[in-house]
Amino acid sequence: MQYGGFIIVRQRLIVKTKSMELKTDRLYIRPVSVNDKEAIFEYRSDSETNKYQGWIPQNIEDTEIFIAKTSKELNVPGTWFQLVITEPESGLLIGDIGIHFKDTGNLEVEIGCTLKKGCQGKGYATEALKKVIDFLFMDLKKHRIVTSIDPDNTSSIKLVERLGFRKEAHFVESLLINGRWVDDIVYAILEKEWGNNKTTENM
Repeated sequence: MQYGGFIIVRQRLIVKTKSMELKTDRLYIRPVSVNDKEAIFEYRSDSETNKYQGWIPQNIEDTEIFIAKTSKELNVPGTWFQLVITEPESGLLIGDIGIHFKDTGNLEVEIGCTLKKGCQGKGYATEALKKVIDFLFMDLKKHRIVTSIDPDNTSSIKLVERLGFRKEAHFVESLLINGRWVDDIVYAILEKEWGNNKTTENM
């Protein structure tokens, strides 16, 4: 893991985005850039693959707006911060991870992951999320991480359950996505649960 110095502002930990770089055996994870707009549009505009997503861009301009709206600083309450997942050798952008820093004392975050269709089923999402979750709990000292999933999105449900998340709630027709009301399942994990899971894996 590579990350730069920290800046303390009003007792809030802010990480310089240019140095917020995470590496795994196969992946390089970094903050999104406007230069990523074409690559993101390519896989995010696939309406069938992303049918459970709340945002599907219609053109490059939509993607530019999406990138512009994301926070330029990490760990700012009430903002979304966007990371992209790339293959180090080829530089190919294969997905992205969104992190929502909630206002609840800045100790809880929401995460979401999108992966390019041709890169699914290869363990990339698990590998990337493990690294990001480690960073959120160990470096940013978060207490709780949540994720929201459509109950029909069985692959994402299996993914988060594999990571140790617990199902906490099932809300009926609680979200209006792409013109229709859909159910919403909330999964969550605490820092102590994540630590216990990692201890068990290493036994």
